[in-house]
Amino acid sequence: MTDLKERYVETPSGPARVWEKGEGPLVGFFAGLGGLPRWLPALDLLAAEHKVVAPSLPGYPGGAPYEHLDGHLDWILAAVDTLSASGAWGGDLIGCSVGGALAAEVAALRPDAVRRLVLIAPFGLFDPEFPGTDIFAQRNAEAQIASLSAKPDDYGTYVTAAKGNDVEGSLTMLRADMAASRLLWPLGDTRLAKRLPRIKHSTLILWGAEDKIIPPSYAERFGDLIAGPVQIEHIAGAGHKVEFDAPEAVAASISAFLN
Repeated sequence: MTDLKERYVETPSGPARVWEKGEGPLVGFFAGLGGLPRWLPALDLLAAEHKVVAPSLPGYPGGAPYEHLDGHLDWILAAVDTLSASGAWGGDLIGCSVGGALAAEVAALRPDAVRRLVLIAPFGLFDPEFPGTDIFAQRNAEAQIASLSAKPDDYGTYVTAAKGNDVEGSLTMLRADMAASRLLWPLGDTRLAKRLPRIKHSTLILWGAEDKIIPPSYAERFGDLIAGPVQIEHIAGAGHKVEFDAPEAVAASISAFLN
């Protein structure tokens, strides 16, 4: 985490942590399930050519309180406020999983906030014929980790290190799960399909070929609904946590798209 800068900004929801690294064109990052308890190698690779700004969304590690967010519009406004306060407004925006659903909402409703859009296995759509896995119904942490990552041993180590040895670390990760479930319940369907045609930005969609949470076929569903030019890539050997499982492939695809 050398040269990683940390600061806090005020939002209407409360103070939010912002991690920042690198120099160059501005890239915002909304994390996925579990938030961003530790800096990721994929972001290190992107920071070699870009200024990566990663604000914490409400409920995530370092994020503002989420309990007052009563409806989906509240969540969208909180994402807009967090992006604006972080200084990433008007740059390219990457959103993963839960953060991908909110990044798409921001691009749809505030097109001036985003230059180009990268969605990594986003939530927001639901097809009853291909429902995927209810991550919140997993009975234990081991089953949840195995569902999220194609490298469960490595991801389990990452989660364990993020929690640390104290109760506070475990509660922080539990709070992130509770925030995500509040936004996505039930079944991850946020009715985003109605708003995707508003997105006219150039968009890159990345999906893990071994995603057990959301079927990889959803990538094409997103692509068909977005009005702007769309590029879709399926990343071999990666699960839902694409940015963790395949950092080199993800960073290479995003850099090529942005450059």
